[in-house]
Parts: sequence; structure tokens; C-alpha cells
Amino acid sequence: MNLLNETKKILKTNNKTEKDILWVGNECEKMSWEQFAKYADKKYDDGYGACEVAEDLLVVGKDFWLERHDYDGAEWWEYKTAPREPMYAVNEKHIMRVIWGVFGV
Repeated sequence: MNLLNETKKILKTNNKTEKDILWVGNECEKMSWEQFAKYADKKYDDGYGACEVAEDLLVVGKDFWLERHDYDGAEWWEYKTAPREPMYAVNEKHIMRVIWGVFGV
């Protein structure tokens, strides 16, 4: 798998392009899309075994981000968007369900 091509493909699948990217990096450091593209244009083994791409790598846009996921070493991007704000405020009798997932803990 080529990391740059894989990244462009998931962006395209979600109607985004590299122009929509604000930054690439992790929680401590960031880089531009251009810097990422220069070093990500490389093949890696996305199959089972050890992960080859940094597991904390993020590609961040205005209202979305890509984050790395893996299962037993097989790795991929997962597209995430900010949750939509609900139309209705929780009523008093449902607060416990919303917080704890059950009625009355």
C-alpha cells in the first residue's frame, strides 16, 4: 500500500481533497500537507503483522479528521466527523440514560 495514495483515496471517498487539510501530525507536532505528501509517498505493508505507520498520525480538516486504526497489525485510515448537535435538549427524566446509558444508576 502507498500511504499517500491511500490517504488521497479516503479523502476522495468522503468528498474531500488535500486542499481541505489544515494540518497533519499528532497531538504534539504538526506539519503541512505538502510536508506530509513528500514523505508519505512510500509503500508499506498494510497487512497483518506489526504496524508500519505511526498509530497516532492524524490528518485534520476543518470539520473532519482521519485517524489510524489497526487490527492485529492490519492498518487503515478511519474518517471521523464532529458529532452533530442534537435538536432537542435532554429532559430531566432522561439525564441518567444519556450519561450512563441506563435508567437510574
